[in-house]
Amino acid sequence: MAGNDRSKNITQGVNRSPNRSMYYAMGYQKEDFNKPMIGIANGHSTITPCNSGLQKLADAAIEATRAAGANPQVFGTPTISDGMSMGTEGMKYSLISREVIADCIETCVQGQWLDGCVVIGGCDKNMPGGMIAIARTNVPSIYVYGGTIKPGQWKGQTLTIVSAFEAVGQFTAGKMSEEDFDGVERNACPTTGSCGGMFTANTMSSSFEALGMSLMYSSTMANPDDEKTQSTAASARVLVEAVKKNLRPRDIITRKSIENAVAVIMATGGSTNAVLHYLAIAHAADVEWTIDDFERMRQKIPVICDLKPSGEYVATDLHKAGGVPQVMKILLNAGLMHGDCMTITGKTLAEELKDVPDLPPAGQDVIRTIDNALYKQGHLAILKGNLATEGCVAKISGLKNPVITGPARVFDDEPSAMEAIISDKIKPGDVVVLRYLGPKGGPGMPEMLSPTSALIGKGLGESVGLITDGRFSGATWGMVVGHVAPEAFVGGAIALVHEGDSVTIDAHQLLIQLNVPEEEIARRRAAWKAPQPRYTRGVLSKFAKLASTASKGAVTG
Repeated sequence: MAGNDRSKNITQGVNRSPNRSMYYAMGYQKEDFNKPMIGIANGHSTITPCNSGLQKLADAAIEATRAAGANPQVFGTPTISDGMSMGTEGMKYSLISREVIADCIETCVQGQWLDGCVVIGGCDKNMPGGMIAIARTNVPSIYVYGGTIKPGQWKGQTLTIVSAFEAVGQFTAGKMSEEDFDGVERNACPTTGSCGGMFTANTMSSSFEALGMSLMYSSTMANPDDEKTQSTAASARVLVEAVKKNLRPRDIITRKSIENAVAVIMATGGSTNAVLHYLAIAHAADVEWTIDDFERMRQKIPVICDLKPSGEYVATDLHKAGGVPQVMKILLNAGLMHGDCMTITGKTLAEELKDVPDLPPAGQDVIRTIDNALYKQGHLAILKGNLATEGCVAKISGLKNPVITGPARVFDDEPSAMEAIISDKIKPGDVVVLRYLGPKGGPGMPEMLSPTSALIGKGLGESVGLITDGRFSGATWGMVVGHVAPEAFVGGAIALVHEGDSVTIDAHQLLIQLNVPEEEIARRRAAWKAPQPRYTRGVLSKFAKLASTASKGAVTG
């Protein structure tokens, strides 16, 4: 029997219409028309290692769906590799792919009137894109993360994709030999799976466990391992049961469950991109949630996991130490999570965590207790001031002193900033201002991993600030502030900064300030003229016209 009222309608429609012939063409039998139709949104792609290991998971979901008495209907979703497109024009398509993925899934689920959906994804934007679609359609759904990559090794050093980006700065600074540069580059990504630190993909997948939309332990499994395939099959079985129970995403995605997700993001030292993506997910689920809610959560959630990019360990280490459920159990016992939130299994979060130990295993320091936290408060600070009246996001983990006042070094594009860093034109105490890279101005709000990694490689991570209306990779760390809103393209104050102006970043005071008299700022604003759009047709032009401000998630609808 189909899983909800709208699917009963389509089943009856299929049974009484010539459309039935098209199902017979795909091998349906008469009795199949009384079974739920389950979409398998398959993100498999050979574009990137993040997604090249997904087909075996889709196959497992298909088989498990059939065995559970439902009919799988498979369709594809696109992906853009952030790591491969970084520093190129292609990076402008990264955030846009979040919206394209959401639109693809929504189109297939709604157009084919599916009873439920298993969404399988790997690279960064696969996760929020899939969850936005899940929230929009409100059809019983589950998210299956493709799994993390295993860490690389070179001369005893544990590597991730960020190691290769930082090696560029080290090599050009004469701090790394050509042999080691080549060794890092060749060995940073040894298997299929998504980038291995607590970067954007692993941040979002971990938070989906806390949100209640993925199975426990699934977010930190490695893609090549058999347990990932087994977990995918289990996910499909759980989804079929959710269809039968009519357990829908908006029964699960609530203000309280988003608080749970953000608590895990803070506790694990997750990506700045999570701020943008949860604003978008909340919008799709019609849940009240603002950028200020992140700061409210940050002030009460400690960082208890020592994970890259600013820490020592990777996702596979977190998995061995007890995974996200262990982190959640510690937070739950401290009164920092809502145990009564429903999950996709039909159990509450507290019920799911009942058998998880109260303390992390001895002999490891990946996961810490509350009283031994790395930081007493979260690492994603929301700053405001005359440079960002709507707010911006600073990632302050790993910094000895997240405060700087210095002269602005202003760039209107990434290549010119990168050239200045590589050629040693950026000095300690400078504040790099990278603008016209927001949702509309980029367009697409590209990530700035290349310049931030080059600064780290040059040894300037603690002494140079970087401010942008673009985004940062989840692999970024340092004195960096992104998502500045309003953006330069719409006349935000970041467009009015002149070379040499004094700029302050002060995470202690949650302040980002252009230290110029208000009358001078007003004079500059009156003289400012909006630039012409960089693209006038195609998907980049569409996004630039439709995207909201970053402080509201850069959503398109």
